[in-house]
Amino acid sequence: MPQTIEQAGEHAGKLKRKEYERELAKLHVELVKIQQWVVHKGLKVCILFEGRDGAGKGGTIKALTERVSPRIFRVVALPAPTERERSQMYVQRYIPHLPASGEVVIFDRSWYNRAGVERVMGFCTMRQVEDFLRVAPAVEKAIIESGVMLLKYWLEVSPDEQTRRLESRIDDGRKLWKLSPMDIESYSRWDDYSRARDDMFAATDTAWAPWYVAHSDHKKSARLNILSHIVANIPYKEMPRDKVKLPKRKIHPADKRGAYKFKVIPELF
Repeated sequence: MPQTIEQAGEHAGKLKRKEYERELAKLHVELVKIQQWVVHKGLKVCILFEGRDGAGKGGTIKALTERVSPRIFRVVALPAPTERERSQMYVQRYIPHLPASGEVVIFDRSWYNRAGVERVMGFCTMRQVEDFLRVAPAVEKAIIESGVMLLKYWLEVSPDEQTRRLESRIDDGRKLWKLSPMDIESYSRWDDYSRARDDMFAATDTAWAPWYVAHSDHKKSARLNILSHIVANIPYKEMPRDKVKLPKRKIHPADKRGAYKFKVIPELF
């Protein structure tokens, strides 16, 4: 009997922090090489992340981008559409954010909002959802044929782990911004989101733009698995570089500088 998407991730294991940091550092080196190759070859890369609330999209994106240039690896997290945007063709507001030559664009949620939160929370009609699912593969094929490399990731978290993560945000001042009224309202609709996810996969998991699922109950393992998959699926070569040697410099004694009174912050620590 085939496994469900939830059952498939039951045997994922935890990583110790030192092992995680060691493997993450190796992947960061490769991502820097990818960055240099993307710029050199003028590649266009688009990576989108979807998943349930609390699945770990933000932490994964942070791990992906923390050692590369934000001018090349650009994160797009669009707010709710404006009145004008709601009157446009649905995918229209996403198109301007697609990568140009020498860019990697990362969508923290994407046009698949229509197949997920908009459907579950009643922000659109089922007819609109069906229309979206019907045309999305063709839109993505056009994006790819324009030269964009498209990678689509779904982060899957278990009900118990989602509850633990959302509860941890309630009393943590660092995480309050992660817990929106929408998160609270949608929390009880697990089965609705499961049906929406399965319909989305059935319609948009195509040969040219497949979905890749990452089980994310163990955050560190999920991040390494996703970053490893990205590195394996973006063809690149290491760029040759000259050996760097710092030149000599002359620093004048402090007493020969001007007597400008700098505003120094209090040293509290």
